[in-house]
Amino acid sequence: MTTAVTPATGMPSTLPAAGTNPADLTITVLGHRPAPQGSKRHVGRGRLIEQSTRVKPWRAVVDAAARAAVTGAPLDGPLSVEIAFTVRKPASAPKTRLTWPTTRDSGDLDKLLRSTFDALTTAGAIADDSRIVEVTARKMHPGEGLDALDQPGAIIRIWQLTPAVTR
Repeated sequence: MTTAVTPATGMPSTLPAAGTNPADLTITVLGHRPAPQGSKRHVGRGRLIEQSTRVKPWRAVVDAAARAAVTGAPLDGPLSVEIAFTVRKPASAPKTRLTWPTTRDSGDLDKLLRSTFDALTTAGAIADDSRIVEVTARKMHPGEGLDALDQPGAIIRIWQLTPAVTR
């Protein structure tokens, strides 16, 4: 693993240099739309339910994919996560050119992360999502970006980080 400087912050990063170190765990989730975990609504008597009906099925498929990929104990300690979400392309979007998933239907990236991180924790892939100290995430349409799948889903890569060497 090499230490690099994150361009946005100028801070040392412990992420592996591209292509130099395979992820400690790679999970591919296929055939289901990523769903954002957002606000809850009150339904009476102190009960809250998730506003999006898509969250529960999304978390279930991430959980199943993570359980299938995990071979040992949950990853613990500082973790770096990279997630590439493939969201469905709207029918109104141009078919012959690349477009960005910026519509409300594609979900807020931070809320997509929230639902996915919770599923990874529930599945036992990671000890707790509070261990995640570094995230790279993107969303794209099928076949239109780095790690884009040919259908909705996600590719999740997780690295256990080692302390950066400082002088």
